[in-house]
Amino acid sequence: MKIAIVILNWNGQKLLEQFLPSVVDFSSKDAAVYIADNASTDSSISYVKEYFPSIKIVENAVNGGYAKGYNDALQSIDADIYCLLNSDVEVTENWLKPIIDVFKTDEETAIIQPKLLDFKDKTKFEYAGAAGGFIDLYGYPYCRGRVFNHLETDKGQFNDTTDVFWASGACLFIRSKVYHKLEGFDEDYFAHQEEIDLCWRTQNNGYKIKYVGESTVYHVGGATLQETNPHKTFLNFRNSLFNVVKNVPKKWFLFVIFSRLVLDGVAGIKFMIELRPIHTWAIIKAHFSFYKNFNKFLKKRKKLSKKQDYNLHTSIVWQYFALGRKEFKDLK
Repeated sequence: MKIAIVILNWNGQKLLEQFLPSVVDFSSKDAAVYIADNASTDSSISYVKEYFPSIKIVENAVNGGYAKGYNDALQSIDADIYCLLNSDVEVTENWLKPIIDVFKTDEETAIIQPKLLDFKDKTKFEYAGAAGGFIDLYGYPYCRGRVFNHLETDKGQFNDTTDVFWASGACLFIRSKVYHKLEGFDEDYFAHQEEIDLCWRTQNNGYKIKYVGESTVYHVGGATLQETNPHKTFLNFRNSLFNVVKNVPKKWFLFVIFSRLVLDGVAGIKFMIELRPIHTWAIIKAHFSFYKNFNKFLKKRKKLSKKQDYNLHTSIVWQYFALGRKEFKDLK
């Protein structure tokens, strides 16, 4: 089984200097390591060539973000399994074996995520994926170990291997045949939540998404685009709406669309109360972009496979903000 670890880079020499050594030390015996460079203007590539000459480099012609960056790079990489790894991730010894074992024993599993802990506080789960992702009735994502901004302490409660709804793009393993069958990421997302769309489409094609808690990596998070950046707010709200239009089952579609317009409006008011109007404006811009692209995404919806129902019919907004349930075990 050929494994290719593909690290997407854009002007990230400092991150490569810090985190690439762990990838090489703990992965090179079992996998080929690639740098997929998104037309960087710093000295990232010359650094890798000088200090890691064994690493293969794929140079993309433009910076197409996460989605197009990987789509372009993976066209030229031959492997059975792709590991899409953020440049701000520290891996651990023997992190690959538990994941490879699952791929070998379960052919229906197409995507796997390891345990994601916070590099800055290694006792805590990390925001981007924690212990595997789920989606609520209204299309809002959340994780085992992370509900909204509440991060659980890792006490071994998620050391299992289990099915999840989506895997984090910070460290996502996928069978290459499935990736290419689904034509990769939707490039209209640019970045953020495109992995949720890919996982949703993967399940609609009859495959499974798994979390493997025996494998651990540490993720900085926000190294490329910080949580306080309004552009991140824009991408998350807009792309979440894209996910709804493309993938929500027909029986829920109109209800979810209308509900999201209301709930996103409430989120905008919350930002105003918190004296963060720039994020309110980001939500408004996200909705205008969504309306502009609505017909385009309806056409995409019609081309997709049968929409599968949700695993959990719940409102994470209601449970978190109204009922105060902040840990995964308390959700109903």
